[in-house]
Amino acid sequence: MGNALVFVLICLDYRLHSPMYFFLCHLSIVDICYASNNVPHMLRNLLGQGRTISFAGCGTQIHLYLIFALTECVLLAAMSYDRYVAICHPLRYALIMNRRVCLTLAAVSWAFGFLFGTLQASLALHLPFCGPCEVDHFFCEILAVLKLACTDTTANKVLIFAVCVCFLLFPLALILISYLHILATILRIRSAAGWHKTFSTCGSHLVVVGLFYGNAIFMYMGPGSGNSSGREKVLSLFYSLVSPSLNPLIYSLRNKQVKEALLKLQRRKRVFHSV
Repeated sequence: MGNALVFVLICLDYRLHSPMYFFLCHLSIVDICYASNNVPHMLRNLLGQGRTISFAGCGTQIHLYLIFALTECVLLAAMSYDRYVAICHPLRYALIMNRRVCLTLAAVSWAFGFLFGTLQASLALHLPFCGPCEVDHFFCEILAVLKLACTDTTANKVLIFAVCVCFLLFPLALILISYLHILATILRIRSAAGWHKTFSTCGSHLVVVGLFYGNAIFMYMGPGSGNSSGREKVLSLFYSLVSPSLNPLIYSLRNKQVKEALLKLQRRKRVFHSV
């Protein structure tokens, strides 16, 4: 609901038609799709209203889960680059972050997510599985499904680790480098107003980055990843349900323009009902 509201606000308010909100709009779309893929079946499992899923349904869930997760990894790195250019090169911001660059970065995020998500899902689902095929998880998550394979899954786990390096560690390194440059620029700002504006702009993104990458690295690259099902369940619950729900709150509560757009939409709604 929160992500849908952010998406609508960005589409309706012309003041939010800037590169930062363009990427935030894509992040909202990813979170909506991500939650829609996992949460309904997860809730059915938790409520005990149907704990079965077809092989095709399980495969689709894994495939979409990987696509949206990997897309968000690249998208958050693109958002940090946007903040780097906005703060470190403000006079050239409009020139560097033009429409073509923004569309290219968004397209690359989705393309990489689709390509590598499809590759991982295809390799995992072509393994032979032994019965009883009971996934010890809230939904079809790739590590939980690999445990059911009747053959050696070392190659799949190596691929998952390699993808984690490319989609978690490498983008996170780029984000940290971007923010080191941003920090150096902030330290040269004299006015308190400039400090506040910069921190309010970057703070929300840093919180989302910390939640997303920290959780993902701990889940897929931490010691004993893939072995502790209890830990995986808790992390996946946070990863699939809590994190996407928190993102719109984090961005809207710390962003003056989003708040103003929301108030404007509410006034427009009151005027519409009074007519």
